[in-house]
Amino acid sequence: MEFSIKSGSPDKARCDCIAVGVFDSRTLSAPAQRLDKSAGGHLTGILHQGDMEGKAGTSLLLHGTPGITAGRVLLVGLGKEAEFGEKAYREAVAATLRALKHTGSEDVLITLSELSVAKRNAAWRVRQGVLAAHDTLYRSDQLKSKKDNDKPALAAIAFAVAGKDSKSAGTALSQGEAIAQGMNLTRELGNLPANICTPTYLAQQAQKLAKQFKLKCTVLDHAGMEKLGMGSLLSVAHGSHQPPRFIVLEYRGGKAKAKPVVLVGKGVTFDTGGISLKPGAEMDEMKYDMSGAASVLGTFHALAAMKLPLNVVGLIPATENMPGGAATRPGDIVTSMSGQTIEILNTDAEGRLILCDALTYAERFEPDCVVDIATLTGACVIALGAVASGLMANDDALAEALLEAGHTSGDRAWQLPLWEDYQEMLKSNFADIPNISGSRAAGTITAACFLARFTKKYRWAHLDVAGTAWRSGASKGSTGRPVPLLAHFLLKRARKL
Repeated sequence: MEFSIKSGSPDKARCDCIAVGVFDSRTLSAPAQRLDKSAGGHLTGILHQGDMEGKAGTSLLLHGTPGITAGRVLLVGLGKEAEFGEKAYREAVAATLRALKHTGSEDVLITLSELSVAKRNAAWRVRQGVLAAHDTLYRSDQLKSKKDNDKPALAAIAFAVAGKDSKSAGTALSQGEAIAQGMNLTRELGNLPANICTPTYLAQQAQKLAKQFKLKCTVLDHAGMEKLGMGSLLSVAHGSHQPPRFIVLEYRGGKAKAKPVVLVGKGVTFDTGGISLKPGAEMDEMKYDMSGAASVLGTFHALAAMKLPLNVVGLIPATENMPGGAATRPGDIVTSMSGQTIEILNTDAEGRLILCDALTYAERFEPDCVVDIATLTGACVIALGAVASGLMANDDALAEALLEAGHTSGDRAWQLPLWEDYQEMLKSNFADIPNISGSRAAGTITAACFLARFTKKYRWAHLDVAGTAWRSGASKGSTGRPVPLLAHFLLKRARKL
């Protein structure tokens, strides 16, 4: 599918369909009014007949509109004009493509990108339009013996912008494409079953990405991790027949001596809970427990495609968490790479056990900042649902930058406290620290407090994406989050936003 920018009068556009907006109470948007004028009031007449009122999510397809070069006109409901904002804009683009994808239209001009969205310019509207389009049209049929036969005919989507905005919109279009491709990579990896997407498979995908974009990729095996003293990470891998991998990706787009951003992604390719076995219901969704790792790979795809002038390092500790004769038991004590000892009270709190060694490994890069991404706690799902990712940080400026990136991208996060008071909940009689607090209270925060013990030497933030990385139910699947948040965070650092 190709995306482009178009300027000029929409009534002269040669395409299969033009999409224009209609606000609630049958009020034509400004682009729709221009089209209506060329059509001699035809659109107004249709609305007066009562076929459409402009409610959000509704649409009406018109054929043979007089005075219009395009074969069809799609009226898209925008809801109340006073309430039209970022979310409504994204939903309007999605509604447009849902309505058109089975009409036979191959090339479409979307004029919604000319609508006013408070505090958002044309570049933002185009970037978000591309992301909304990809999200709406994405499907996962890579492992089906018969591919879905209802794929949309859409081959070309153009966004209308004023001539003065063409240059910035063109840049935003490329950015949106890169981010969307990164999200799709994240989705594809997340949706794969654990018998295919193993730690070794993740390492192979990282190597493939490195070859495509000329990145540096290093993969440590069990012996390499053991040599470094990653006893915490390896304790999680003991019960699995799949060998663990520690993946290091390096993108060098900035100045040679510029300190890098380090992204750390949890890569548990399947999580049974280990000896502390999870309930069987919905355990199939534990293939998504590597979503943090997948988001790091997706973000690297995006930043490399955008050629951002930054230095970025990606660290992915990858393993399965399985029960077995060699599996770690509740009560076992292991030594992390940092030298701190950990009493494992619950083997299902394994994400923090692999992340802590990765966070210690990050020190060698002398990072400007470190952001880890993990489907870490069910408590975060209870607290924030599927709307926002949980954010905790030891640096307020870093937290604010991530929150802003989430707001700009629509991939939002919400900050939770990381006060020293919560550290009192992590005490062990037998080791330096337990891997759980022993209480269900503040589970998301105490998990971050555990990680904070390993991040004393740099600025660090933690994104708990347990509620946002995938959807359950009828629309089950990976969402590609938080690639948009991370990509916008890096774009802002690179001064490309």
